[in-house]
Amino acid sequence: MNGGDDAASSAATSGPPPSLEWRFSQVFGERTAGEEVQEVDIISAIEFDKSGDHLATGDRGGRVVLFERTDIKDHGGSRRDYEQMDYTVKHPEFRYKTEFQSHEPEFDYLKSLEIEEKINKIRWCQPANGALFLLSTNDKTIKYWKVQEKKIKKISEMNIDPKVIGNSSIPSSSSPPPIVANGVHAEPHGCMSNDFSFPPGGIPSLRLPVVTSQETSLVARCRRVYAHAHDYHINSISNSSDGETFISADDLRVNLWNLEISNQSFNIVDVKPTNMEDLTEVITSAEFHPIQCNMLAYSSSKGSIRLIDMRQSALCDSHTKLFEEPEAPGSRSFFTEIIASISDIKFSSNGRYILSRDYMTLKLWDINMDSGPVASYQVHEHLRPKLCDLYENDSIFDKFECCLSGDGSRVATGSYSNLFRVFGTSPGSTEAATLEASKNPMRRQIQTPARPSRSMSSMTRVVRRGSESPGAEANGNAYDFTTKLLHMAWHPTENSIACAAANSLYMYYA
Repeated sequence: MNGGDDAASSAATSGPPPSLEWRFSQVFGERTAGEEVQEVDIISAIEFDKSGDHLATGDRGGRVVLFERTDIKDHGGSRRDYEQMDYTVKHPEFRYKTEFQSHEPEFDYLKSLEIEEKINKIRWCQPANGALFLLSTNDKTIKYWKVQEKKIKKISEMNIDPKVIGNSSIPSSSSPPPIVANGVHAEPHGCMSNDFSFPPGGIPSLRLPVVTSQETSLVARCRRVYAHAHDYHINSISNSSDGETFISADDLRVNLWNLEISNQSFNIVDVKPTNMEDLTEVITSAEFHPIQCNMLAYSSSKGSIRLIDMRQSALCDSHTKLFEEPEAPGSRSFFTEIIASISDIKFSSNGRYILSRDYMTLKLWDINMDSGPVASYQVHEHLRPKLCDLYENDSIFDKFECCLSGDGSRVATGSYSNLFRVFGTSPGSTEAATLEASKNPMRRQIQTPARPSRSMSSMTRVVRRGSESPGAEANGNAYDFTTKLLHMAWHPTENSIACAAANSLYMYYA
């Protein structure tokens, strides 16, 4: 009768899950020592599909590169099946699948504005009939791509068996007649001349040409182009759970599109004031709820997140909930608004939590509690004394992405010197690992800090430090602000992370 109580008490006594030990898995595009990185090769977007079997990256040269998982295919079963069978599973392995040129540089002659080919975001859509579909966008134009294996059709040559006909003038399979442009066989000199006579009964081995398809080739085709809907640079695209619509967001507007209709969109959020001098904040990121197709969230440069319900009105000027942390008294400075700007938001897979990243911290919000974040993780607190220098070299405006594990028990984000940080979100967890995007991720491991202080309120808030060393790495070196890890993605079902360090794609597992 009390089995549920026993389970709850055992879960409480078991405590938080142990910290993960991260290992290097793979690297694509690894640089040799001293090799100069070309600007067009720098990765600018990373995204796993929902199954986790495909990974897409976009770069500043407008290219999209696709990778596919191989370790499950080779064994013919799912990872979970093998774990239940006590089968030793290799770490997740991906291989290069294909690449295509998604965007080209353009020039807007009306505004005398050059439009970069750089890929800002990639989002996977629902696969269908063995084909993969994805959305990619640069600053102005969104494209809908279909990637499919197509069989290469070849015409097998007409074959006459020389054993049946003793006449040497008849061509054999080893010496096929040449084919001219219109598809008619040309007559070589001395072969199949007009005075050739067929034997009685005809040639039993004569076969007509047959179309065969043995090899396959991956073909990427642009299905639709969604253009001319944004006056400002697109910073986000996000698919709806209905599989039919998606949103795109720029600094002042969020537009709703149907995948099948490229010549019109609906403006659902517009924060542009009548007088642009009254502009106080801009949209920095937008994301659809993973389950409820009527809900979406967008963040602002003032550090707030608005949750809106599209059922309330056609133009969602009013929000359903507002998530923001009140400013501590006496803490305001010249940099306050700059470092409060949210660069990225992500929903947890169940839609209950929103993870946000500003310049200094990661924050986890419960969508049912708008009084403040349920947890804050300090990422760049040690850089606070250097904010003047970071402002001078524009590093303070870097936009770091964030990601959550599939089960929501951990969060991750990037930093400088090609470092990234992983924090545990479970109650009582003190996990706060700092790893380097290299073949030895633990090389610059910073010691996990002591158990963080907690408030004793019923809704516990956690503040976790990511590093105790102010302005320096664990080995004492100064931070390199030119090497930054801005883009990363967490596998949807496993503890596997893909992150971009310049033009190199590193993958880790735990």
